[in-house]
Amino acid sequence: MRILIVEDDHKIAGAIKRGLEQEKFAVDISYDGQDGLGQALTIDYDVIILDRMLPEVDGIEVCRALRQKDNHTPVIILTAKDKLNDKVEGLNAGADDYLTKPFAFIELLARVRALMRRPQETQETILKVDDLVLNTLTFDVERSGKKIKLSSTEFSLLEYLMRNPNRILTKDNIISHVWDYDADILPNTVEVFIGYLRKKIDSAFPKRGALIQTARGFGYKLSNN
Repeated sequence: MRILIVEDDHKIAGAIKRGLEQEKFAVDISYDGQDGLGQALTIDYDVIILDRMLPEVDGIEVCRALRQKDNHTPVIILTAKDKLNDKVEGLNAGADDYLTKPFAFIELLARVRALMRRPQETQETILKVDDLVLNTLTFDVERSGKKIKLSSTEFSLLEYLMRNPNRILTKDNIISHVWDYDADILPNTVEVFIGYLRKKIDSAFPKRGALIQTARGFGYKLSNN
């Protein structure tokens, strides 16, 4: 499996490369956005680890350019920016995951492996589960053709669930993908927002089956089974 690291900090890039090589990955490094984009478009990588703040071409623009070229290689954006709007911007550009610096290598490795297990169809910007549709570019959500209004946090939570259909997600999984590190997360925060979503996408459509399911003792999943 081959990975591209696009990171202008040589120390960080080198540390990630050594760690991944110890896990038996083949790893290439690029130190600026223009060169990284060129490599990503000419070599078939399994995952791209992309710094947001890059010389020549910004990481967000690199990601957007890849998607415009119909390149759907999974992308993890690394950044010092950890606000929700920054994460949304990265995801809207076509990124699949978002990791805030500083981070533990073991977490990066886990996310790389998760992306490698992910089926290709979940990389699209239009996500569908049964009659529920979410557009990651326009922020539109609808079920059975009826539009659903969500808060930014509800949208992020639903998007994460829909990118992982039929997969049980723990509360820790959800928190790490939906809330930034500065957020005040209480023990029942996830349950509260799952409840909000259930009212809007399940309870509001009583003639349709419930999509959000609880795996007691484990977490939640979005499924029409």
